[in-house]
Amino acid sequence: MMRQYELVDRVRRYNPATNEALLNRAFVYAMKAHGAQKRASGDPYFSHPLEVAAILTDLKLDDATIAAALLHDTIEDTTATRGQIDKQFGKDIGALVEGLTKLKKLDLVSKRAEQAENLRKLLLAIADDVRVLLVKLADRLHNMRTLQWVPAEKRNRIAEETLDIYAPLAGRIGMHDMREELEDLSFRQLSPEAYQSIETRLANLRKTNKSIIKEIEDELTEELAKKKIKAKVKGREKRPYSIWKKMERKAVGFEQLSDIFGFRVIVPTADDCYRAVGIVHTKWAFVPGRFKDYISTPKQNDYRSIHTTVFGPGKQRVELQIRTQEMNDIAEYGIAAHALYKDNVGASMDSLAQESSAYAWLRRTIEMLAEGSSPEEFLEHTKLELFHDQVFCFTPKGRLIALPRKATPIDFAYAVHTDIGNNAFGCKINGKIAPLVTELQTGDEVEIIRGEGQHPPAAWESLVVTGKARAAIRRSTRAAVRAQYLGLGRKMIERAFARAAKPWSEERLNKSLSRLARASVEDVFAAVGRGEMKADDVVKAVHPDWREERKPVNKAPRSEGWFGLSRVASLKFRIPGFRGSVTGKPEDMSAPIPIRGINGDLPVRFAPEGGAVPGDRIVGILTPGEGITIYPIHSPALKEFDDEPARWLDVRWDIDDVTTQRFPARLLLRAKNQPGTLAQVAQVIGEHGGNIDNVHMDRPSQDFTQITIDLGVYDLKHLNAIIEQLRAKPVVSSVERYNG
Repeated sequence: MMRQYELVDRVRRYNPATNEALLNRAFVYAMKAHGAQKRASGDPYFSHPLEVAAILTDLKLDDATIAAALLHDTIEDTTATRGQIDKQFGKDIGALVEGLTKLKKLDLVSKRAEQAENLRKLLLAIADDVRVLLVKLADRLHNMRTLQWVPAEKRNRIAEETLDIYAPLAGRIGMHDMREELEDLSFRQLSPEAYQSIETRLANLRKTNKSIIKEIEDELTEELAKKKIKAKVKGREKRPYSIWKKMERKAVGFEQLSDIFGFRVIVPTADDCYRAVGIVHTKWAFVPGRFKDYISTPKQNDYRSIHTTVFGPGKQRVELQIRTQEMNDIAEYGIAAHALYKDNVGASMDSLAQESSAYAWLRRTIEMLAEGSSPEEFLEHTKLELFHDQVFCFTPKGRLIALPRKATPIDFAYAVHTDIGNNAFGCKINGKIAPLVTELQTGDEVEIIRGEGQHPPAAWESLVVTGKARAAIRRSTRAAVRAQYLGLGRKMIERAFARAAKPWSEERLNKSLSRLARASVEDVFAAVGRGEMKADDVVKAVHPDWREERKPVNKAPRSEGWFGLSRVASLKFRIPGFRGSVTGKPEDMSAPIPIRGINGDLPVRFAPEGGAVPGDRIVGILTPGEGITIYPIHSPALKEFDDEPARWLDVRWDIDDVTTQRFPARLLLRAKNQPGTLAQVAQVIGEHGGNIDNVHMDRPSQDFTQITIDLGVYDLKHLNAIIEQLRAKPVVSSVERYNG
C-alpha cells in the first residue's frame, strides 16, 4: 500500500505549491475512520481510497479533489458525518464527499430503481461540481481493476453498469483512455471467451506486424521532416472491446478488419495538422469516405483531431490521427486536461471545467434528465443520452446540432427546442420534403415544419433515439391523457352534484381535499376520470350529510335488447348538426356527457366487438385507467356490467352532420363461395364511402363463406345504406350488423 509521503510526492511533482497539511490530514482521517475494515480481497479498506487518489494524481488534479478521493467513502461506510467533514476540511470538500455518497435506506421496489436513484443523485452532484465525476470515475476504475475479488453474483451487474453508464460518461467528458480501460475490464468480465479470443489474435498480430509498424513510423516521420514539420509518430493498437464492437457493427470477422493498428501523429500547431494532411495525401492515396475534420468541427466532448486513412507503404491501409500535443492531452484526459494549459497548475477544477464545452453539454443533459420521470425511465434516458456515436446536422441558420447515430428529424426537432419537437408535423432535409422517420446523416440541413396545436403522437416514442426526445414525448402524452381524464372527471363530478341536488364549486371541493386524500382539485378530477374514485364519494366528501338513494334496477326483457335502463333513464341524444340544448340554455349539468369520438377531449374508446356509430342509442362504461368504453344500448356485452351500477355513465352523441370522422362497426356476411365474391363486397363498401379495417373469413360449407368485416362509417344512416347495397348483390346471401 502506498505510504503517506509517497502520495504527497506524487502531487508535488505537478503542483509544487500543494497544501501538504490538507493532504496529510485527509490521509490520517480516512485511515482512522476506516480502521480495521477490509476489502473483499483481504486488503485494508483504506487501500482503496488511496489508490483512487493515486489515479487522480495522474490527471494532475487539485488538492481538494485528491483530499475528497481519500475521504470519498467515509460518510457512506464509517461513522463520519457531513458535518464532521465540513468542520475538518471545509464545505467545498464536504460537498464533494456528500455528492459521492450513495443514498441509504431507499424504500424502492427494485434494485434497478435503487440504482437509478443513486445515479440521479450522483449526476445532480456532478452538475454542481465536475470533480465529483472525476473522483467517481477513478473510484469505479479501481473497483473494476479489482473485480475478481467481488462475489461472483455481483460481478456482472457491476460490469454492465460500468459499460452502460460510467464508460460512456468518461467518453462524454473526453477521457478516452479511462473510457477504453473501463470498457475492456467490463468486456473481459461479461464476455471472457470473446475477450480472450481477441487478445490471442492481437498477440499474434503484434509479432507479425512489429517490423511493419516501425517501418511506417519511420517513413511518416521522415516524410514530414522533409517539409520541415517536426512530428512524433506512434503506432497504436485498438483495444479488444473497440475491435469487438466494430466486428458486431459491420458484421465482419477479425481478419477482415484493416484498421486494428493506427498511427497518432503529433505536430506543433493546428496549421501543421493541415499541412501534414496535404503531405500524407500527396505521398499516398487516401481511402475515400475516411476523412474527418474534428478540428474545424470539434465533438461535444472537446475532442479535436484530423482522421484520415491512406494506402501506405506496401499498400497497407494506414489509419492516421493528426493533432497537436494540446489536442492529444484533451483527447486522453478530457476535462482534466484544461488544467495543464494554465499558469496555476493544480488550480480548482471547478473553475477550469467551465471552459469545457463537454462539461456544458453534460450539465444541460443532466438538467434535462432530472425532470421528474420515474427512476427506471431516468436510467433508460441516461443510457440513451450517453451511449451513442454522433452525426452532425445543421439548422437553416447554420446552427450545429450533434445527434446520435440513427437519429431522425424528430430527435433533431427536440434537440433544438422541446416546443419545436412538440409542434412538428413535417420536415425538409437539404431543401426537400422528407418523412420525419428519415435517418439523418452528417452534413444534413434540417428544417422542421411546425403547426400550432400539434401534439406528438405516442407512437413517436418508439421512433426516437435520444433521451430528451423520448422524455418530452412521454411528458406530452401523459399531459394529454391527464387532461382527458381531468375533463371526464370534472363532467362526472358536476353531474353527480346535479343529480344529488347539491351545490357545487371548486372552492367547496378544495376545502374537502383532506377527506379524499388528494393534494389538489385537479388530482380529484383525474382520479374520478380514471375510475380510481367514485363521483358520488366526492359529493359525500363535500356534503357529509348527503345519502345516496339508488332506485331498484328494472331490467327489460332480453328480447327488447335493453339492459338496466334505470341506470341511464335520463339518456338524451344530440340532434346532428345542432349544438347546445334544445332550449338554447347553458348545458344542464345533469344531462348526459357529450361524446365526439376518439379524437375528442375525453378518454373514449368503442366496444371491441362491433363498436358504435352516431345514431345508435349508447351507454358508457367506465373502466379504471382506460376511460369510457361506448356500447350500443342493445349490446349483449353490457350484461356483464349489470352488477356494477357505479360504472355506468349517461352519454350522448355530439357529432355534426358534416363530420369527416368514421366510427367502428362490424358486419357479418354469408356469401357464395365463388371467384370475385370478396372483390364485389369490397367494391360496394368502397363506392359508398366505407373504410375496411379488417376482414376475417370462415368456410362453414363448401358452397358458402362467412365473412366478418370491421369497417368505419360516418353514422347509422351511412351504415344502413351500405348494408342495403350489399344485400342487393347476388353473391351475398345475407348480411347483418354484429353488436357483440
